[in-house]
Amino acid sequence: MPITGAQALINALLNEQTEVVFGYPGGAIMPVYDAIYQSNGALRHVLVRHEQGATHAAQGYARTTGKVGVCLATSGPGATNFITGLADALMDSTALVCITGQVASSKLGSDAFQEADVIGLSLQATKWSCQITDPDRVAATIARAFQVARDGRPGPVLIDITRDAQSGLTSEPNSTPVSCAPTSTAPWSYAAGHRDLSALEDAAQLLNNAQRPLMMIGHGVTLSAAQDQALAVGERAGLPMAATLLGLSAISTEHALYVGMLGMHGNYAPNILTNEADVILAVGMRFDDRVTGRVEDYARQAKIIHIDVDPAQVNRLVKAECALIADANEALLELLPLLENRNHSAWLARFRELDSMEHNAVIGPELACNSIEMRMSEVVDQLSQMTAGNAILVTDVGQHQMIAARHYRFSRNAAHITSGGLGTMGFALPAAIGAAIGAARGAAASNAASHDKHSTAQTVIAIAGDGGIQMTIQELGTLMQEQLPVKIIVLNNQRLGMVRQWQELFFEGRLSEVHLHNPDFAMIAQGYGIAATSVSARDALNSALRLMLDHPGPYLLEVKVGCEDNVFPMIPAGASVSEMRLS
Repeated sequence: MPITGAQALINALLNEQTEVVFGYPGGAIMPVYDAIYQSNGALRHVLVRHEQGATHAAQGYARTTGKVGVCLATSGPGATNFITGLADALMDSTALVCITGQVASSKLGSDAFQEADVIGLSLQATKWSCQITDPDRVAATIARAFQVARDGRPGPVLIDITRDAQSGLTSEPNSTPVSCAPTSTAPWSYAAGHRDLSALEDAAQLLNNAQRPLMMIGHGVTLSAAQDQALAVGERAGLPMAATLLGLSAISTEHALYVGMLGMHGNYAPNILTNEADVILAVGMRFDDRVTGRVEDYARQAKIIHIDVDPAQVNRLVKAECALIADANEALLELLPLLENRNHSAWLARFRELDSMEHNAVIGPELACNSIEMRMSEVVDQLSQMTAGNAILVTDVGQHQMIAARHYRFSRNAAHITSGGLGTMGFALPAAIGAAIGAARGAAASNAASHDKHSTAQTVIAIAGDGGIQMTIQELGTLMQEQLPVKIIVLNNQRLGMVRQWQELFFEGRLSEVHLHNPDFAMIAQGYGIAATSVSARDALNSALRLMLDHPGPYLLEVKVGCEDNVFPMIPAGASVSEMRLS
């Protein structure tokens, strides 16, 4: 029997084992929502309060589950509100399929009500963008969209479907992927299964002969589920292991070979010693400017082995001696048997020596609890202890993001979710909603496999600043409606903290438009029916955190912290990693 294009779309999503979509209805996508209604609960829909929130929630879901995140929006402003999330997902390699409604094909180009050229707008923010005007093309195009989103370096895809393609009838429910050229101008390869390990023996020889090696773990390790392989390579070759911001939680921060976080506000030792290493094994990372600092002075003395699935990233910013173009899991598996057992204890001692310098100059004073007002670092440190590093931490962008990355001691894989490349304020709350749904799905599957009736879902904690939380604070409504047990910590310093820090350090203290006159965050949360409290006294922090963690449903804890603290260490903009400042 013929079905509508909208029904074909829902069937295609179900064929891809899609369990949940995040979206917001409107006129141009209404036939799809009618098809969702008629599917009788086969597809869970989460009603967000803003379309940008849908993209971030889909990102949180994708990064927690390893599946493709899916979101829906109507035409015009609904579709344009997707752009920030698409760009964020593109830079952070998150697989999304974003579906937008569009005016009828007969009205395209007529400036009809709520018409926008979302294909043109999204070209720079997607791996692939495609418009469907024929209901017979729906199923196959959706199948292709999932294929492109997953293959190679993951990323977002946008499918724009006209209203007549949704309501028209089709007898072509076949979901065999269509063959069509990508219309995106994104700079990387779309080829599935691209593999070049011809330099494998050269890479192994470099590592076997190295005297001062360093392993850099990026987001690609988590994306390819290569955590165990990365650890095995590091342990066999005796490699000090550092992580990028998005590489955090790929290995435990308590591991004996872990030496800290790379980047502008990372740890002192791995940044300084990057320019002393003789061999660098970089896995699933792209050497972005926050990691390299002044690129012409970056690791010039080192022979670099670069493992990445995306050939466009190799030699783009940093010259590689050996390039292994493959999935990180596959490359590390093939590299492991070629490596000799090595121990670089004297070299590792150099990292520990610089660790002590950082602890004495920065970490110790931050955690000494001798300031009048609480510090963000105290809050994160206590949270880490109370959760034993087992929570899924979803952070926004700003000072709190760097403090959380530095002070939370991750003990589980794939437990750190943040906006890295684009640096999107407002990311944390909606992404935590998606992460919580993904974590619950994983727990349900695990419990079913073990016949355990009790939930083992990880705690999902969103950490946001008072600036970032207000960019997507309306998603408290989604949290209320879904009753997800997301815990929200708002670190309120009444400032746009990172901007204030830069103005203080590099603009001679001219503080321009960084003071925030904030609302009562706890009262706002309570208005949404979410339990909440506010704390400003240090001696009340522990009990407030315990109350939050023990609460069975969603909870918001506002912690009032000092407004003048800066995040150190720091590599100033335009400086070399060797010029990292401790104060």
